[in-house]
Parts: sequence; structure tokens; C-alpha cells
Amino acid sequence: MLSRTIIRSPGRTFSTSTAMLNRCIIYTQNGDPAQVIRAITYPKLPSPPPNTVNLKFLLSPINPADVNTIEGVYPSKPSSTSNIAASGLGSQDEPVFVGGNEGLAQVVEVGEGVKGLKKDDWVVMDRPQLGTWSTSRNVPFHGVIKLPATGLTEAHGATMTVNPTTAYNMLDGFVRLQEGDWVIQNGANSAVGQLVIQIAKDRGLSTINFVRSRDDMGPLVDHLQSLGATKILTYDDFNDKSLRGKIKDWTGGKDIRLALNCVGGEPTTAMSKLLGQDAHLVSYGAMSKKPLSLPTSLHIFKNLTSHGFWQTNWSKTHSRTQKEELIAKLADMMKENKIRAPEHTIVNISAQESDEEATAKIRDVFARLAEGKFGKKVLLKLEDTAT
Repeated sequence: MLSRTIIRSPGRTFSTSTAMLNRCIIYTQNGDPAQVIRAITYPKLPSPPPNTVNLKFLLSPINPADVNTIEGVYPSKPSSTSNIAASGLGSQDEPVFVGGNEGLAQVVEVGEGVKGLKKDDWVVMDRPQLGTWSTSRNVPFHGVIKLPATGLTEAHGATMTVNPTTAYNMLDGFVRLQEGDWVIQNGANSAVGQLVIQIAKDRGLSTINFVRSRDDMGPLVDHLQSLGATKILTYDDFNDKSLRGKIKDWTGGKDIRLALNCVGGEPTTAMSKLLGQDAHLVSYGAMSKKPLSLPTSLHIFKNLTSHGFWQTNWSKTHSRTQKEELIAKLADMMKENKIRAPEHTIVNISAQESDEEATAKIRDVFARLAEGKFGKKVLLKLEDTAT
């Protein structure tokens, strides 16, 4: 299904009915998502307890970390849910987990003591693993962050808290970069890599972007250039003995002091050798599944510092005010078209589909994801089901 761009406008509301049931995507054991997840329906939520809000989810992405979480290999573990106890599922021996870490939701009802939120506000999650693959959830009000009232698309809101925050914080948190400085990265066509390009462009930074070679490079080069990429190379270019000289010409002899790595292995070792004095290598992924090996000489003679970055840790160690400020900055950039929504496909689980049909559809989505058959971000839209 092709995506539609939906812009939020003032007064946007939706209706609810006591004749509708909620739906969510759950799993009770770790394993291959295409085998262990399923769709279930459960009763309408009661009014929210004090200091909580009832949410209606509008769009929720499937991220690689969601797959790893279901498989049981991701460091951030979900908590079992009590929101669907009335469904008859779940026990101490077989807890129920609702999938989804990221998503855009609309406030349906606020409980006593809730401050700063009202019905129809758009919010994103401020806590990991809240179970966003749902039609509706009840969450603590301090577990969400309010978005601006107008100007954002649903796709922007649904994908705001993982990749854009990662890209922004890596550019902001390790080196004091000035306009005209250069940043080098691998995996430049990844979701984070594309955001790095856009945020760097807005800050007046130039980027050298490495990608895997392919038969038809033209469309990818055109796309990355449209985002603001300065230079685009392939990993094969590391074999070019003149590469160091070319980069020196591009930068005017200025040292590159920040490298971003989501690949690992030999490409990252080669990239690190292009860095200047007192540079920082920041790793946020390892798509090659190969270990990272750095020459000792880079640490001794160039004072290279290597870091790991995980947005979940950043969120744990920063205040709510800092997180709200970051979301506000990113929202402004999105509203000003400085950050594009990712290319995406919306998978709709309609109200007319039975739980069995919905389960078959969502399992097929995960099977196709595992085979690399989606070239775009997959966003889930779950509809309430009729009684």
C-alpha cells in the first residue's frame, strides 16, 4: 500500500464508539517474528487512572530493533502488559508483550492529575517498549512528549524518536563542530545516515558519505545529493591510493574530526585512517556483523577516541526537559522541510479483518522484511475492530 501524506490541522479529531474493540500485535515468547507474533482484540480501555492518559495510536514503525527485541537479542527488554488482561491472555508463566517501541499517538482521555496534555494532542513516546503496535494504550502521562499542534505529518511524528534523535545527538555530542567542518560516515544510505546528511546540511557541515557499491549507483547518488550529501563514495574507493589526497583537496586541508559508523569491519578500519588529529569515531551499529579493529597508531599518534552511541542510553541519562527540547528542535526542522519523512509504506490492519487474517498479514510483513523485500520504512496502522 502506498503511503499518503497527512498533515495535521487544528481541530483534527476522531470518533470513538463503545461498539469497538482494541487490537494489538503481541508475542508471548521470543523467536522469529514471522512465527511468534499475532494479532488479538481486547475490550475498550476504561477511563484512565490518575496521572495516566489513554492514547489512540495513529502510525507506528517497524524498526530493526523491534525485530531484535522479539527475537530476544536486544538489550532493551519490554515489560509484560496489564492493558489486555481482560482478553484472558497472559499469566505469570506466560507473560504477554505488545510489540513496538516508537509511534505517534493522539490523546483520547486524560486522568486526574495530568498536566500539560489534553484530548486530541499528538504525542510521541518518552519511554522505551511501551507497546506502540496497538490501537489504544493507557500510559503514564510522563511517558510521552507532546508535539506541536500543527505542521507535522503523521509519518514525521511516527518516526521522530529513534533515528532523528540518534543522528542529531551524534553530530552534537562528541565534537564541537563549526560551519564549514567535515563529517565522514559509512552506511550513508541507512535511515540514520540520511538524517545525518540533512541535519549536517542545515548546520553548514559538509559530509563524505560511503555506501556499498551496486550495479546502478545513479538513483542512490541522486537521492543522497538531493538530501544535501557533499561527496558520495563506495567502499571500493578505499582501495584508491589517491583517496587521501582527494579528501585533502575537498576539505582544503582541514582535519576531519568526526566519523560515524554503523557498519563495522574493514570499511570502518579504512575510514578511521582518514581522520585527523584528536578525532572521534562514533559507532551506533554493526551491519556487517564483523568486529571493529582500529590501528593502535591512531590512538597513540593521532589521539583517536572511539565511542559507542545508543539513543536509549542517552534518554536514560538526560532530563525530560532536555528530551523535550530535542523533540521540539527536530519538529521545527521537519515543519520547515529541513528533515524529510522517510520513504515509507503503510501497512493497514483494517477493522474488517479477523484476528486470524490480521495475524497472517503481519507475519507476512515480517517474512518479507527478513528477505529484504521492503525498500522503505514500514509503518503500521491498526484500526479498532467491531464487536
